[in-house]
Amino acid sequence: MLLTATSRRSVPLAVWPALVTLLLTGAGATAPQLWRDEMATWSAATRSPGDLVHMVKNIDAVSGPYYLFMHYWIAIFGDSVLALRAPSILCMAGVAALVTVIGKHLFGAPAGVLAGLLFAVVPSTSRYAQEARSYAFATFFALLATLLLIRALDLPSWGRWAAYGAAVTATGLSHLIAVTVVAGHAVAAVLAGRHVALRWGAATGASTVALLPLVILGKGQQNTQLGWVPTPSAGDLLTVSGYVFRSGMLAGITIGLAALGWAMHARWGAPLALCAVGPAVLLWTAGQVTQVWVPRYLTFTVPFLCLLAGAALAEVRLRGALAVVATFLLISAPDQRVIRRSHDTQPLDYQAAAAIIREHQRLGDGIAYAPRGGWRFLDTAMDYHLRDDRPDDVLLKQNRAALGSFWASDCDRPADCLNDVDRVWVLAVGDQRDPLRPMERPKADAIRATYTLAESWTVPGLTVALYTGSR
Repeated sequence: MLLTATSRRSVPLAVWPALVTLLLTGAGATAPQLWRDEMATWSAATRSPGDLVHMVKNIDAVSGPYYLFMHYWIAIFGDSVLALRAPSILCMAGVAALVTVIGKHLFGAPAGVLAGLLFAVVPSTSRYAQEARSYAFATFFALLATLLLIRALDLPSWGRWAAYGAAVTATGLSHLIAVTVVAGHAVAAVLAGRHVALRWGAATGASTVALLPLVILGKGQQNTQLGWVPTPSAGDLLTVSGYVFRSGMLAGITIGLAALGWAMHARWGAPLALCAVGPAVLLWTAGQVTQVWVPRYLTFTVPFLCLLAGAALAEVRLRGALAVVATFLLISAPDQRVIRRSHDTQPLDYQAAAAIIREHQRLGDGIAYAPRGGWRFLDTAMDYHLRDDRPDDVLLKQNRAALGSFWASDCDRPADCLNDVDRVWVLAVGDQRDPLRPMERPKADAIRATYTLAESWTVPGLTVALYTGSR
């Protein structure tokens, strides 16, 4: 019997794991401050639609649809830390509901609920729910596409296949790598017969055409966007599950349970397993020839392993199965605490740096960045935390929006731009005895020629320095 979203029993059943996910992911959601990737989101999403289009022609086109959504979200709900992360929190709650619905339809109600609860307590669920990036969106649409595929296989019609194709397109618009989930979908379609496989091919083909402009733009920007990504080793493939789950122990247990679930349910075991494992293998293989291996891109694979694990747990007494879920939560506790302290392995305390400047600045002060460029987004962070209270960006030539970039440009002749500025703040990366050391030499020389270091402060990952002159 086909499970529908309007079924009286399925709606409350799906709601419980969704509520648990909402509570867990919402707890401490504002504790870690926005990190550099989220600063990029804020920088892009707070531009006008025209400026955003200008930007994605140059960089990060693959995130353009997400940035456009966030632009309108911010216009309604503001740009506080909670407001920026709320869409991801809601998406992950939606994923838990979809996992429950899919699990119930394929393996029975207990399996659906257990799978949804397992997903709720996995540390990566909270980690990427509390992230103003598109990973939760990609996970939601990957699961939605899977549910719509199941519906299309149960009662095929062109309308259902069109809905499935639209969900695959939405998955790609959220994150292109997540489209690799169709590797598992392909197996399910082929197992259903030649006629069904052809319809699946037509639906995914239409999605591919729709996503092609984004693929072309993204490919042209890859060196700028992912130039830092190394070639993955065989060990990276073997250990990626621990990174994706944000807990090596939970990853191992879940994979073990998923293997049992696969063995118990041959019809859907292989497609769901391939939805989880296939994208990792494809991404690793692609990483041998191009710079694309970023493990967090595989976040969308976690719920598929939870589905199979839930199917295995459903074979034991409910009390025992719930005890396993509780054990998962207990094991995840240390990792849950870690992700609520900071999102970065080398955190930069932008908030503390901004607080120092706010407390000690005077009217007419200027500010410069050491360095301006790079992926740490020092100037963006000060724009976010200080707003109109930020000292004048004295070396600024063209802002980020005008350049269609994440980075602004500085004066060609720094000494001329420092005229009439008595005090200059310098925000530098790292714990620096000489705060000007990370700065480009012409700018550093111009500041040294006119100003003297008066005072400096260090906060995690940053040095805040005040230079005064004799003007």
